[in-house]
Amino acid sequence: MMRPRDITEEGERFPELHELLSSYAFAGNTFTDSAEEAGPALHAYVRQALRTPGALDRVIAEIDDLLRTGLFSDEIADDVDALPHVEPPAGRTVEQCLAVIRSHLQRVREGGTYQHSAVPQTDWEWRRRFPELRHLLAAQFNQDFSRFYGSHGEALDDYFSANPDDAVAETAREIDSLLSMAETDGELDRVTEVLGLQVYPPDGVPLRRWLTDIRDIITHR
Repeated sequence: MMRPRDITEEGERFPELHELLSSYAFAGNTFTDSAEEAGPALHAYVRQALRTPGALDRVIAEIDDLLRTGLFSDEIADDVDALPHVEPPAGRTVEQCLAVIRSHLQRVREGGTYQHSAVPQTDWEWRRRFPELRHLLAAQFNQDFSRFYGSHGEALDDYFSANPDDAVAETAREIDSLLSMAETDGELDRVTEVLGLQVYPPDGVPLRRWLTDIRDIITHR
């Protein structure tokens, strides 16, 4: 099975801006920030961007590049078309919304406060926080599971053979984090669906137990 397509593609002019706008696409597909207050999608992006060194610098530079070149410039038409199309509120333009976003990002980059949360608050943030676990669930345990595999164990063996050890080890760490964050079984059901799980665990095995078993299998490989 192939790895699920990443949000961004190699060669994009605005890869980090693509990630930023994807946060908005998962949270109503509308800009919700004011000059005084960032909205939920921007808070989610900031929390995850700060986990990646240089991400804030890159996204601010890409916003500057887009605004300087012009949203409707032929020079970047194909690059802009590849971005998630997020709607501005009535009376505002996309450029104005991006300028507001840039001001919030610049403030955070200079040490300003932002909305902290140990637990992801949007679907996009869950996906960004657990990329390797998402890869496992979305690639091996999707709606085509029964076409490719005769059992859950066979799907795991395929995953192990197709991925490097460091990525597999990261999956185990992400499972640990997810199990601690999703305190109820209902929340765990919802989040794993967001991460791409589309099949039930083996018969008679609760979801939390199954994920724990996968983590233990990885740990003891």
